Amino acid sequence: MRALRTHALRLALLILLSGIGLQVFFAGRIALMRVIAPESTTFQRSEIWRLAVERQQVDWSQRWVDQAQIADHLKRAVIASEDAGFTEHSGVEWDAIEKAWSRNQKAEARAEQLNEARERREQRLAQRGKAAPAASTPVSPKLVGGSTISQQLAKNLFLSGERTAARKAQELVITLMLEALLPKQRILEIYLNNVEWGEGLFGAQAAARHYFRQDAGALTTMQAARLAVMLPAPKRFEKRPDSAYVIGRAGTVAARMGAVELP
Repeated sequence: MRALRTHALRLALLILLSGIGLQVFFAGRIALMRVIAPESTTFQRSEIWRLAVERQQVDWSQRWVDQAQIADHLKRAVIASEDAGFTEHSGVEWDAIEKAWSRNQKAEARAEQLNEARERREQRLAQRGKAAPAASTPVSPKLVGGSTISQQLAKNLFLSGERTAARKAQELVITLMLEALLPKQRILEIYLNNVEWGEGLFGAQAAARHYFRQDAGALTTMQAARLAVMLPAPKRFEKRPDSAYVIGRAGTVAARMGAVELP
């Protein structure tokens, strides 16, 4: 029994030291980002792999530009659309996370009810000897996020897209590291140079060239607002970047931009 306890203690100590080592690794990588731009993110590498496997080719567009080469219009638009409290919070908006969690719980419960009702209908039809209708796709809950720009960057830089408590906890730790080790200007600069704006399309410069045939530094107010609107679902909006929804939502974002203070 004593040998078993000793083995368990050593294993726990090894896990603890491994966890601490991982955090030191993340902190070191982030500290280097003060002067060295990240060449790629975990999310980008996963996208390269997906495209290579699914399409046997990788169409990719990305080019780093310094913050001075990114229009202030785009910085204000992204803050207004994605994270209005960016310059004020310490990386996490706890109220937004709580609201998002509550909404997601309700969405998941609703989706579960609809799927159970669908299964019951199919079972009744089968019991009556009637052919069931063509299999329908199970209802998926429409989940919302309460993540700040810093949290989104933390996830994209180092983490997978899975939704687990452990992954979320690690995201929060990395977010606090970003806020402690990098100035807000640098966080925004790294975010804008690495965020996805379409399939294989990353960063403000690539997005500006793709959608408007001009550099990121020359974007107008409405062009910047339209790009900001696309960020929550770039793969969906890239198919219709000038849709009525994008244009209408961009008008709302543009109206808020004047009140945004840049870091």
